[in-house]
Amino acid sequence: MNPNENLFPGGHTPDHIAVAMSGGVDSTVAAALLKQSGVPVFGVYYRLRHAPDGGGSARQAEQDLSAAADMAAQLQIPFHVLDGADAFQHHVVETFIRSYAAGETPNPCIHCNLHIKWDFMLKKALALGATHLASGHYAQLQFQERFHLLRGIDRSKDQSYMLSFLSQEQFQHMLLPLGMHTKADVRNLAEDLRLASADRPDSQDLCFVGSNDYRAFLRRYAPYAFHEGPILNTAGEEIGRHTGLADYTIGQRKGIGIAQARPLYVLGKDIHRNALLVGEREELGQDELFAGPMHWIAGKAPALPLHAYVRVRYNAPDVPAVISSAKDRAVHATLAEPLPDITPGQAAVVYQGDECLGGGLIQAC
Repeated sequence: MNPNENLFPGGHTPDHIAVAMSGGVDSTVAAALLKQSGVPVFGVYYRLRHAPDGGGSARQAEQDLSAAADMAAQLQIPFHVLDGADAFQHHVVETFIRSYAAGETPNPCIHCNLHIKWDFMLKKALALGATHLASGHYAQLQFQERFHLLRGIDRSKDQSYMLSFLSQEQFQHMLLPLGMHTKADVRNLAEDLRLASADRPDSQDLCFVGSNDYRAFLRRYAPYAFHEGPILNTAGEEIGRHTGLADYTIGQRKGIGIAQARPLYVLGKDIHRNALLVGEREELGQDELFAGPMHWIAGKAPALPLHAYVRVRYNAPDVPAVISSAKDRAVHATLAEPLPDITPGQAAVVYQGDECLGGGLIQAC
Protein backbone atom coordinates (compact mmCIF):
# COMPACT_ATOMS: atom_id res chain seq x y z
CA MET A 1 0.00 0.00 0.00
CA ASN A 2 1.29 3.44 -0.93
CA PRO A 3 0.92 5.47 2.28
CA ASN A 4 0.68 8.73 0.31
CA GLU A 5 -2.17 7.56 -1.90
CA ASN A 6 -5.40 9.52 -1.41
CA LEU A 7 -4.07 11.12 1.78
CA PHE A 8 -3.66 14.73 0.66
CA PRO A 9 -6.54 16.33 -1.30
CA GLY A 10 -5.31 18.72 -3.97
CA GLY A 11 -1.87 17.14 -4.05
CA HIS A 12 -0.36 19.57 -1.53
CA THR A 13 1.76 17.84 1.11
CA PRO A 14 1.20 19.30 4.60
CA ASP A 15 4.09 20.70 6.61
CA HIS A 16 2.99 19.28 9.95
CA ILE A 17 -0.09 17.20 10.86
CA ALA A 18 -2.01 17.00 14.09
CA VAL A 19 -4.15 13.87 14.51
CA ALA A 20 -7.21 13.91 16.77
CA MET A 21 -6.62 10.76 18.81
CA SER A 22 -9.27 9.04 20.92
CA GLY A 23 -7.37 5.86 21.77
CA GLY A 24 -9.50 3.86 19.36
CA VAL A 25 -8.43 1.90 16.32
CA ASP A 26 -9.64 4.45 13.74
CA SER A 27 -7.69 7.47 14.94
CA THR A 28 -4.62 5.34 15.70
CA VAL A 29 -4.53 3.87 12.19
CA ALA A 30 -5.08 7.35 10.76
CA ALA A 31 -2.03 8.55 12.67
CA ALA A 32 -0.01 5.52 11.56
CA LEU A 33 -0.86 6.03 7.88
CA LEU A 34 0.08 9.69 8.04
CA LYS A 35 3.33 8.95 9.82
CA GLN A 36 4.21 6.51 7.03
CA SER A 37 3.83 9.39 4.55
CA GLY A 38 6.94 10.99 6.00
CA VAL A 39 5.24 14.19 7.17
CA PRO A 40 5.84 15.11 10.84
CA VAL A 41 2.84 14.02 12.92
CA PHE A 42 1.73 14.66 16.49
CA GLY A 43 -1.33 13.52 18.42
CA VAL A 44 -3.87 15.69 20.20
CA TYR A 45 -6.49 14.58 22.69
CA TYR A 46 -9.28 16.95 23.59
CA ARG A 47 -11.03 16.80 26.95
CA LEU A 48 -14.62 17.03 25.76
CA ARG A 49 -16.61 15.03 28.21
CA HIS A 50 -19.21 16.54 30.46
CA ALA A 51 -18.90 14.59 33.69
CA PRO A 52 -19.70 16.83 36.68
CA ASP A 53 -20.67 13.84 38.80
CA GLY A 54 -17.36 12.05 38.25
CA GLY A 55 -19.38 9.06 37.07
CA GLY A 56 -19.27 6.72 34.11
CA SER A 57 -18.50 9.32 31.46
CA ALA A 58 -15.61 10.69 33.56
CA ARG A 59 -14.11 7.23 33.97
CA GLN A 60 -14.50 6.56 30.25
CA ALA A 61 -12.79 9.87 29.43
CA GLU A 62 -9.80 8.98 31.58
CA GLN A 63 -9.59 5.54 29.97
CA ASP A 64 -9.72 7.14 26.51
CA LEU A 65 -7.00 9.63 27.44
CA SER A 66 -4.77 6.86 28.75
CA ALA A 67 -5.35 4.77 25.61
CA ALA A 68 -4.64 7.73 23.31
CA ALA A 69 -1.40 8.52 25.16
CA ASP A 70 -0.37 4.87 24.91
CA MET A 71 -1.08 4.79 21.17
CA ALA A 72 0.95 7.96 20.59
CA ALA A 73 3.81 6.42 22.57
CA GLN A 74 3.62 3.22 20.52
CA LEU A 75 3.72 5.24 17.29
CA GLN A 76 6.54 7.35 18.75
CA ILE A 77 4.87 10.68 18.03
CA PRO A 78 4.47 13.71 20.33
CA PHE A 79 1.18 13.93 22.21
CA HIS A 80 -0.72 16.95 23.55
CA VAL A 81 -3.75 17.10 25.83
CA LEU A 82 -6.04 20.06 25.15
CA ASP A 83 -8.73 21.35 27.51
CA GLY A 84 -11.99 22.13 25.77
CA ALA A 85 -14.45 21.50 28.59
CA ASP A 86 -15.97 24.99 28.57
CA ALA A 87 -16.44 25.10 24.80
CA PHE A 88 -17.90 21.58 24.81
CA GLN A 89 -20.28 22.49 27.61
CA HIS A 90 -21.49 25.57 25.74
CA HIS A 91 -21.73 24.28 22.18
CA VAL A 92 -22.69 20.65 22.72
CA VAL A 93 -24.10 19.92 26.17
CA GLU A 94 -26.18 23.09 26.57
CA THR A 95 -27.44 22.82 22.99
CA PHE A 96 -28.40 19.20 23.66
CA ILE A 97 -30.37 20.21 26.76
CA ARG A 98 -32.09 23.20 25.10
CA SER A 99 -33.10 21.12 22.10
CA TYR A 100 -34.74 18.41 24.19
CA ALA A 101 -36.47 21.04 26.33
CA ALA A 102 -37.90 22.49 23.11
CA GLY A 103 -39.34 19.11 22.12
CA GLU A 104 -36.63 18.27 19.60
CA THR A 105 -34.30 15.27 19.30
CA PRO A 106 -30.80 16.65 18.62
CA ASN A 107 -27.71 14.99 17.20
CA PRO A 108 -24.89 16.28 19.43
CA CYS A 109 -22.20 14.79 17.14
CA ILE A 110 -23.18 17.31 14.44
CA HIS A 111 -22.59 20.19 16.86
CA CYS A 112 -19.39 18.64 18.21
CA ASN A 113 -17.87 18.30 14.75
CA LEU A 114 -18.88 21.83 13.76
CA HIS A 115 -17.91 23.76 16.88
CA ILE A 116 -15.37 21.59 18.69
CA LYS A 117 -13.39 19.21 16.49
CA TRP A 118 -13.20 21.38 13.37
CA ASP A 119 -13.25 24.81 14.96
CA PHE A 120 -11.91 25.02 18.50
CA MET A 121 -9.71 21.94 18.21
CA LEU A 122 -8.47 22.89 14.73
CA LYS A 123 -7.44 26.33 15.96
CA LYS A 124 -5.55 24.79 18.87
CA ALA A 125 -3.79 22.38 16.51
CA LEU A 126 -2.77 25.21 14.19
CA ALA A 127 -1.46 27.16 17.19
CA LEU A 128 0.72 24.15 18.06
CA GLY A 129 2.34 24.34 14.62
CA ALA A 130 0.18 22.04 12.53
CA THR A 131 -0.92 22.98 9.04
CA HIS A 132 -3.60 20.27 9.02
CA LEU A 133 -5.77 18.33 11.46
CA ALA A 134 -6.59 14.70 10.68
CA SER A 135 -9.26 12.43 12.10
CA GLY A 136 -10.47 8.85 11.82
CA HIS A 137 -13.74 9.77 10.09
CA TYR A 138 -14.88 7.48 7.30
CA ALA A 139 -15.40 10.10 4.60
CA GLN A 140 -13.45 11.50 1.66
CA LEU A 141 -12.32 14.92 0.49
CA GLN A 142 -11.53 15.71 -3.12
CA PHE A 143 -10.31 19.00 -4.53
CA GLN A 144 -11.53 20.19 -7.94
CA GLU A 145 -11.58 24.00 -7.92
CA ARG A 146 -12.98 23.64 -4.38
CA PHE A 147 -13.26 20.91 -1.77
CA HIS A 148 -15.90 18.24 -2.28
CA LEU A 149 -17.07 16.04 0.60
CA LEU A 150 -17.74 12.44 -0.47
CA ARG A 151 -19.00 9.36 1.28
CA GLY A 152 -16.45 6.90 2.62
CA ILE A 153 -16.16 3.79 0.49
CA ASP A 154 -17.40 1.73 3.45
CA ARG A 155 -21.09 2.67 3.27
CA SER A 156 -21.79 0.95 6.59
CA LYS A 157 -19.35 3.32 8.34
CA ASP A 158 -19.73 6.45 6.19
CA GLN A 159 -19.57 9.61 8.35
CA SER A 160 -19.99 12.33 5.72
CA TYR A 161 -23.36 13.05 7.37
CA MET A 162 -21.52 14.25 10.50
CA LEU A 163 -19.29 16.60 8.49
CA SER A 164 -22.03 18.13 6.36
CA PHE A 165 -22.09 21.47 8.21
CA LEU A 166 -18.39 22.25 7.71
CA SER A 167 -16.97 24.99 5.49
CA GLN A 168 -14.43 25.25 2.70
CA GLU A 169 -12.05 26.96 5.13
CA GLN A 170 -12.25 24.02 7.53
CA PHE A 171 -11.80 21.47 4.73
CA GLN A 172 -8.65 23.34 3.69
CA HIS A 173 -6.98 22.12 6.89
CA MET A 174 -8.64 18.68 7.08
CA LEU A 175 -7.24 15.23 6.34
CA LEU A 176 -9.36 12.05 6.30
CA PRO A 177 -6.95 9.13 5.85
CA LEU A 178 -9.61 6.41 6.29
CA GLY A 179 -12.02 7.51 3.57
CA MET A 180 -10.69 4.94 1.09
CA HIS A 181 -10.61 2.11 3.63
CA THR A 182 -13.25 -0.23 5.01
CA LYS A 183 -13.52 -0.90 8.72
CA ALA A 184 -12.17 -4.40 8.08
CA ASP A 185 -9.16 -2.85 6.31
CA VAL A 186 -8.50 -0.64 9.31
CA ARG A 187 -8.67 -3.54 11.78
CA ASN A 188 -6.32 -5.54 9.57
CA LEU A 189 -3.88 -2.64 9.29
CA ALA A 190 -3.91 -2.25 13.06
CA GLU A 191 -3.14 -5.94 13.48
CA ASP A 192 -0.34 -5.80 10.88
CA LEU A 193 1.19 -2.86 12.75
CA ARG A 194 0.67 -4.65 16.07
CA LEU A 195 -1.23 -1.70 17.47
CA ALA A 196 -2.70 -2.23 20.92
CA SER A 197 -5.94 -0.57 19.76
CA ALA A 198 -6.58 -3.22 17.09
CA ASP A 199 -9.31 -4.94 19.11
CA ARG A 200 -10.57 -1.94 21.08
CA PRO A 201 -14.38 -1.57 20.73
CA ASP A 202 -15.71 1.41 18.80
CA SER A 203 -16.72 4.40 20.89
CA GLN A 204 -20.40 5.10 21.40
CA ASP A 205 -22.44 8.23 20.82
CA LEU A 206 -23.37 10.59 23.66
CA CYS A 207 -19.94 10.37 25.23
CA PHE A 208 -20.86 12.98 27.85
CA VAL A 209 -23.91 11.14 29.15
CA GLY A 210 -22.43 7.98 30.64
CA SER A 211 -24.06 4.60 29.95
CA ASN A 212 -25.88 6.36 27.07
CA ASP A 213 -28.88 6.96 29.38
CA TYR A 214 -29.80 10.37 28.06
CA ARG A 215 -33.12 10.45 29.92
CA ALA A 216 -31.41 10.10 33.30
CA PHE A 217 -28.91 12.78 32.24
CA LEU A 218 -31.69 15.18 31.27
CA ARG A 219 -33.67 14.51 34.44
CA ARG A 220 -30.61 15.42 36.47
CA TYR A 221 -29.50 18.52 34.56
CA ALA A 222 -32.74 19.70 32.96
CA PRO A 223 -35.64 18.62 35.19
CA TYR A 224 -37.72 21.46 33.75
CA ALA A 225 -37.93 19.46 30.49
CA PHE A 226 -40.14 16.87 32.21
CA HIS A 227 -43.72 17.90 32.90
CA GLU A 228 -46.52 15.37 32.84
CA GLY A 229 -49.13 16.04 30.18
CA PRO A 230 -51.79 14.48 27.99
CA ILE A 231 -51.32 11.77 25.40
CA LEU A 232 -53.64 12.52 22.49
CA ASN A 233 -54.75 10.31 19.63
CA THR A 234 -55.26 11.63 16.12
CA ALA A 235 -58.85 12.51 16.96
CA GLY A 236 -57.58 14.84 19.68
CA GLU A 237 -58.84 12.62 22.50
CA GLU A 238 -56.81 12.23 25.68
CA ILE A 239 -56.05 8.54 26.12
CA GLY A 240 -53.36 8.71 28.78
CA ARG A 241 -50.64 10.79 30.44
CA HIS A 242 -47.00 11.10 29.48
CA THR A 243 -44.07 11.57 31.85
CA GLY A 244 -42.45 14.49 29.99
CA LEU A 245 -41.98 15.11 26.26
CA ALA A 246 -38.21 14.64 26.54
CA ASP A 247 -38.86 10.97 27.34
CA TYR A 248 -40.10 10.28 23.81
CA THR A 249 -38.98 10.51 20.20
CA ILE A 250 -40.79 10.36 16.86
CA GLY A 251 -41.50 6.79 15.76
CA GLN A 252 -41.13 5.33 19.25
CA ARG A 253 -43.36 2.35 20.01
CA LYS A 254 -42.21 0.90 23.32
CA GLY A 255 -42.54 2.78 26.57
CA ILE A 256 -45.64 4.84 25.76
CA GLY A 257 -47.50 3.08 28.56
CA ILE A 258 -50.89 2.58 26.93
CA ALA A 259 -52.29 -0.89 26.30
CA GLN A 260 -54.42 -1.15 23.18
CA ALA A 261 -55.35 -3.89 20.74
CA ARG A 262 -52.93 -2.42 18.17
CA PRO A 263 -49.55 -0.87 19.05
CA LEU A 264 -49.29 2.90 19.28
CA TYR A 265 -46.41 5.01 17.97
CA VAL A 266 -45.27 8.53 18.76
CA LEU A 267 -46.38 10.72 15.86
CA GLY A 268 -45.31 14.09 17.20
CA LYS A 269 -45.14 16.56 20.08
CA ASP A 270 -47.30 19.62 20.67
CA ILE A 271 -45.06 21.87 22.74
CA HIS A 272 -47.71 24.54 23.30
CA ARG A 273 -50.12 22.05 24.87
CA ASN A 274 -47.35 19.86 26.32
CA ALA A 275 -49.08 16.98 24.53
CA LEU A 276 -47.70 13.76 23.12
CA LEU A 277 -49.40 12.80 19.84
CA VAL A 278 -49.76 9.08 19.13
CA GLY A 279 -51.36 6.86 16.53
CA GLU A 280 -51.16 3.52 14.76
CA ARG A 281 -48.35 2.53 12.43
CA GLU A 282 -50.36 3.47 9.33
CA GLU A 283 -50.57 7.04 10.64
CA LEU A 284 -46.82 7.31 11.14
CA GLY A 285 -44.63 8.96 8.55
CA GLN A 286 -44.56 12.01 6.30
CA ASP A 287 -43.33 12.69 2.81
CA GLU A 288 -42.09 16.24 3.25
CA LEU A 289 -39.97 18.30 5.60
CA PHE A 290 -38.55 21.75 6.12
CA ALA A 291 -34.90 22.13 7.12
CA GLY A 292 -32.63 25.07 7.70
CA PRO A 293 -30.98 27.41 7.76
CA MET A 294 -29.18 25.36 5.12
CA HIS A 295 -25.42 25.08 5.00
CA TRP A 296 -24.14 24.38 1.50
CA ILE A 297 -20.59 22.99 1.35
CA ALA A 298 -19.89 24.75 -1.96
CA GLY A 299 -20.42 28.09 -0.21
CA LYS A 300 -23.60 28.86 -2.14
CA ALA A 301 -26.88 27.11 -2.79
CA PRO A 302 -27.24 24.94 -5.90
CA ALA A 303 -29.84 25.81 -8.48
CA LEU A 304 -33.24 24.94 -6.98
CA PRO A 305 -35.43 22.98 -7.37
CA LEU A 306 -32.92 20.14 -7.18
CA HIS A 307 -33.43 16.40 -7.62
CA ALA A 308 -31.24 14.77 -4.98
CA TYR A 309 -31.25 12.36 -2.04
CA VAL A 310 -31.97 13.24 1.58
CA ARG A 311 -30.91 11.44 4.74
CA VAL A 312 -32.85 12.41 7.88
CA ARG A 313 -30.74 10.56 10.49
CA TYR A 314 -27.18 9.30 10.61
CA ASN A 315 -28.15 5.65 10.11
CA ALA A 316 -31.24 6.27 7.96
CA PRO A 317 -31.41 5.30 4.29
CA ASP A 318 -31.13 7.98 1.61
CA VAL A 319 -34.47 8.84 -0.01
CA PRO A 320 -34.99 10.53 -3.39
CA ALA A 321 -36.34 14.04 -2.96
CA VAL A 322 -37.00 17.31 -4.71
CA ILE A 323 -35.36 20.19 -2.83
CA SER A 324 -36.92 23.63 -3.26
CA SER A 325 -36.49 27.00 -1.60
CA ALA A 326 -38.34 28.02 1.53
CA LYS A 327 -38.20 31.10 3.76
CA ASP A 328 -35.16 32.24 5.76
CA ARG A 329 -32.52 30.14 3.95
CA ALA A 330 -34.49 26.96 4.65
CA VAL A 331 -35.51 24.36 2.11
CA HIS A 332 -38.59 22.27 1.51
CA ALA A 333 -37.93 18.63 0.64
CA THR A 334 -40.63 16.57 -1.05
CA LEU A 335 -39.73 12.91 -0.52
CA ALA A 336 -40.38 10.06 -2.93
CA GLU A 337 -41.71 7.95 -0.06
CA PRO A 338 -42.94 8.66 3.48
CA LEU A 339 -40.42 8.27 6.30
CA PRO A 340 -41.47 7.25 9.82
CA ASP A 341 -38.76 9.09 11.76
CA ILE A 342 -38.54 12.67 10.49
CA THR A 343 -37.69 14.44 13.72
CA PRO A 344 -37.17 18.14 14.49
CA GLY A 345 -33.63 18.73 15.72
CA GLN A 346 -32.05 16.02 13.56
CA ALA A 347 -30.13 16.99 10.43
CA ALA A 348 -31.49 16.60 6.91
CA VAL A 349 -28.42 16.07 4.72
CA VAL A 350 -28.51 16.34 0.93
CA TYR A 351 -26.56 14.07 -1.44
CA GLN A 352 -26.04 13.81 -5.17
CA GLY A 353 -24.46 10.48 -5.92
CA ASP A 354 -21.56 10.08 -3.51
CA GLU A 355 -21.18 13.80 -2.88
CA CYS A 356 -22.57 15.46 0.23
CA LEU A 357 -23.90 18.90 -0.69
CA GLY A 358 -24.74 20.14 2.80
CA GLY A 359 -27.45 20.04 5.42
CA GLY A 360 -29.80 21.83 7.75
CA LEU A 361 -31.65 21.04 10.96
CA ILE A 362 -35.15 19.66 10.51
CA GLN A 363 -37.78 22.15 11.62
CA ALA A 364 -41.12 21.44 13.27
CA CYS A 365 -43.83 21.34 10.62
